Amino acid sequence: MKTHSLNFKIRLGLFIVGGLALLVFALFIIGKQKNLFDPVYQLTTNFYNVSGLQIGNNIRFCGINVGTVDNISIINDSTVKVDLLIKKDVQRFIKSDCEVAIGSEGIIGARIIIITQGSSDAPLAKEGQYLVSKEPVETDAIMQNLMTTSNNAAIVTDQLAKIMIKINHGKGTLSRLIQDTIIAENLNQTIVNLKKSSSGLNENMKAAKSSFFLKGYFKDKKKIAQKKKDDALKEKVAAEKKEIKKNNK
Repeated sequence: MKTHSLNFKIRLGLFIVGGLALLVFALFIIGKQKNLFDPVYQLTTNFYNVSGLQIGNNIRFCGINVGTVDNISIINDSTVKVDLLIKKDVQRFIKSDCEVAIGSEGIIGARIIIITQGSSDAPLAKEGQYLVSKEPVETDAIMQNLMTTSNNAAIVTDQLAKIMIKINHGKGTLSRLIQDTIIAENLNQTIVNLKKSSSGLNENMKAAKSSFFLKGYFKDKKKIAQKKKDDALKEKVAAEKKEIKKNNK
C-alpha cells in the first residue's frame, strides 16, 4: 500500500513539474513573439483599411522581423490606428520619413507590416512618432484584374484561332498571299524590276552628268558644295585661333 502511494506521489510530482516546464516554455515562446523580453519602443500609423492585419502580426524592416503589431483601433469610419512595437536595437535605422505598408508572408500567408527604408539625412523616428502609411492593394481587386486579363486573352486567342482557320482553308487576301504561288512569283518579279529600274536610273544620272548641256549645272553645284565645306573649315580654324589667343592671355 505504501509503495503504491509513493509511486502515485512520484507520478503526480513528475506531472506537475512537466506541466510547469511546459507553461514556462509556452510563456517564453509567447514572450519572445510579443517582444516581452526585449527592450522596445512604440511607433504609430494610420490606415483606411488594414486588410486583415491582426494584433501580434510581425513587423519587417529590410526583410527582417523587428517587432510586432501591438494594438489596432478604429478612430473613425475612414481611419484605423495601428500601434507598432519595434525592437530598441533597430531604432537607429528607423528614420522619420520611413513609410509603412501592409504585406503578406507569401501569396496566401498572414498579413505583416513592412517598414521601408528612409533617407540617410532624415532624423531618427522617436518614441510614439507617427509614420506615413501606404494603403494595401486588396486581394479581391487583384483577382478581379486577373480575371479581366484572362477573359481578354481568351477573346484574343479565339479571334486568332478563327483567323488561322480561314487562312488554312484558303479564305481571305492573307491566305492567297501565303498559299498562291503565282502571287509570290509576281512579287518576286516586281522586286527584280524595281532593282533594274534603280540600276537604270543610276546609269541615266551618270549620263546626265557627262552631258554637254548639264555638265555646267553639275559642276557649279559641286563648286558650291566645296565652297560651303571650305567656309566651314575656315570658320573652325578661326574659332580655334581665337580660343588659343584667349587662353594665352
